[in-house]
Amino acid sequence: MKTKNQKRIAILFSIVVCLIIGGIAGSVTQSAIPVWYAGLNKPFFTPPNWLFGPVWTLLYILMGWSAGWIWSFGSHHKWVKTALYHFGAQLTLNAMWSLVFFGLRNIFGGLIIILALLVLVLLTIKWFKVVNKNAAYLLYPYFAWLLYATALNLGVFILN
Repeated sequence: MKTKNQKRIAILFSIVVCLIIGGIAGSVTQSAIPVWYAGLNKPFFTPPNWLFGPVWTLLYILMGWSAGWIWSFGSHHKWVKTALYHFGAQLTLNAMWSLVFFGLRNIFGGLIIILALLVLVLLTIKWFKVVNKNAAYLLYPYFAWLLYATALNLGVFILN
């Protein structure tokens, strides 16, 4: 276990990394919303566009906090490494979803990625629980939002 300052730095660093990844994905998303996404048929439970930014910002902060907390237990430990590998893989898929769905305008490709992302987030939660249950609990809102986002993605696929 690292000192309190090292733990804070790990958490802050992880939050910044997650927000950067989210910012990159968000820039692709923002450019597609008024042009392409606005013209799609969407399910009745689609939230207003302005809601996505604040929700994702909060989720990226929680994700980073969670990952930093896990990292603070020492990256030399195999359970910590395994947990962080899963986290990195899911974060990569998270960014890929925006690039595929909004950037490439590939609704079905986005659906495949988000289904794989759900599995990876569940595995990440499983491994985070091995290291620290509280850090794993910080990922629950993210998983819940992903379930909702999957339903939205599926709805857009069916309607278009």
